[in-house]
Amino acid sequence: MEVLLVLLLILLLINYVETMVAPALPTIQNDFGVSENLVSWVTTAFTISAAVAAPILGKFADVHGKKKTLLAILSAYSIAVFIAGVSPNIYVLILARLIQGIGFSAFPISVAIITDMLPPQRVATAQGILSATFGVGTAAGLSVGAIIDQNLGWQMAFHIAFVGSVVLLAIAAKVIPESPNRVKESIDYVGMALIALGPGLILVYISEGPKWGWFSGREILLLASGLILIYAFVIWESIAREPMLKLDLFKIRNFAVANVVGMVTGIAMFLLFFGVIYYAQLPWPFGLGKDQISAGMALAPGTLGMLIVGPLVGRLVNRVGPKPILITGGIILISGFYLNLVHRSSLFDLTINGFFTTVGIVMMMIPLVNMVAVSLPPEARGVGMGINTLIRQMGASIGPVLASSIMTSYESSFMMPLNGNYVVETLPGEASFNALFSTGILITLVALAFTAFARNYKLKERPVVPAH
Repeated sequence: MEVLLVLLLILLLINYVETMVAPALPTIQNDFGVSENLVSWVTTAFTISAAVAAPILGKFADVHGKKKTLLAILSAYSIAVFIAGVSPNIYVLILARLIQGIGFSAFPISVAIITDMLPPQRVATAQGILSATFGVGTAAGLSVGAIIDQNLGWQMAFHIAFVGSVVLLAIAAKVIPESPNRVKESIDYVGMALIALGPGLILVYISEGPKWGWFSGREILLLASGLILIYAFVIWESIAREPMLKLDLFKIRNFAVANVVGMVTGIAMFLLFFGVIYYAQLPWPFGLGKDQISAGMALAPGTLGMLIVGPLVGRLVNRVGPKPILITGGIILISGFYLNLVHRSSLFDLTINGFFTTVGIVMMMIPLVNMVAVSLPPEARGVGMGINTLIRQMGASIGPVLASSIMTSYESSFMMPLNGNYVVETLPGEASFNALFSTGILITLVALAFTAFARNYKLKERPVVPAH
């Protein structure tokens, strides 16, 4: 189906661009002569924008049309990718990445388009294909991005992505039909401002906590302000005549469960990615001493397998419902974390372990996306998927921070040779990674506990009625 193929390529590109810049951060820091803290905002700006824009643009899609909103997103995204490739300084690059983050809203809108278009029995398979882009695009960005950075420069990575984004924009304008499902109501700009600022401040708090100190004055101010604004959002939405998000949606059991489990799964996924890549690159005896490309390739087989496993999982959701698949995926994910805990002596070990964990992740992600999309009424599908994306992105932001905190808490000191002498190096050791992968097991167990509250269904009929 050409619409599904175009949406798949769009999401692959956006997920690829999200992480392709990560291997180039040291080069960017050196090129612009800036601090490590400042260059980290090249990724932080994207993450925050991606999270807070999703529910806002999802609402615009519900009101103004999904195709129109998607094309507007891709247009702004393409311009931002071009600007990033010609950035004269770090501040322009950070601004470009901030704008690029709105491209992540293409995922909830794409899922909503597919859910509107297809009959119920084909929805889960299509959602499985689209959901696989998270892992595949992320792994491609880390590995291919490193290759381009080392051989052509990070600017060329953006130039290539710009060409791809323009081509896909033109194809999308021709191929994707407009969805007939729209809601006739005004835009709740107050609600949009609150949902952008509240979670945005929380994400800054999470991202900058390790650098600024979790209990420093500005960190406490960020956290308190974010929580107050989120509370204000809830109060406002409960009294607004035409709220951005009808809070009654959270009374739909599967929507509520999918959001909680989605956040926890996001933490586990990025805990895994961060841990594996960091362990692969650390010098022996701390890690395996591999380069960036080899470390990224350790995740490649598993993430490429997502494209194969994803549609199969979608078909299984049709036959047995999402709940059994969620439970099975959680068990496989725990097995993958356990393998990393007890057997990680080579890059081959990490690759095999990574295959198990990524299969487990995709078996959890696809049922969650399906639960959100098919449990919501059509007129709330865009904003509902956007809220789910926001919550999952918050989990994805917590994952690397949690991994870093765990590793620095269990550092070890070793004597390392340097220019004929020996120096003492303090880096994360075996205990750090044992604690990290053990935490992954515990987090996945939490996700499984919440999964018990999900209501199972089969997609012969689309469950759009709230299940209290």
